[in-house]
Amino acid sequence: MAIDETDRLLDEISQLLAKDTDYPLDGTLLYARVRSTMVAPSIFKDRADEIVYRPPDLDSLCGALLDLLDAEEPDNRWAEIEYLARGETFEVTYTFADEIDPDEDTFDRRDRIVKRHFGDKPIIYPPFPPEDDGVPSYDL
Repeated sequence: MAIDETDRLLDEISQLLAKDTDYPLDGTLLYARVRSTMVAPSIFKDRADEIVYRPPDLDSLCGALLDLLDAEEPDNRWAEIEYLARGETFEVTYTFADEIDPDEDTFDRRDRIVKRHFGDKPIIYPPFPPEDDGVPSYDL
């Protein structure tokens, strides 16, 4: 991948994350599992006494992450990205599929990565929507 293209796509991701005006971009972690057919992004905000989960804008963020993955050479495609914004800078860590323990639960892995960046604070998730919000539910 050309460095200019990588920079452009990472800048686009920065801009998408900055659209959440309820919290500053500083102290933001985007953790995403990405495959050519699937994207699972999670956004966390580091607060003084807690870590806040923020719902991602799937329409725009998934496209940017897929573009970033697709820009890689097929034999050099990563499986996870950690994008951490601190102050005026950000750092990106890519993890390849062979570096991921297939026996580790996906959510346990995600929580472990969040705690590695932000410490052992509680992670606050938004409440589930009430059952009468018009969203269908199904019994299995």
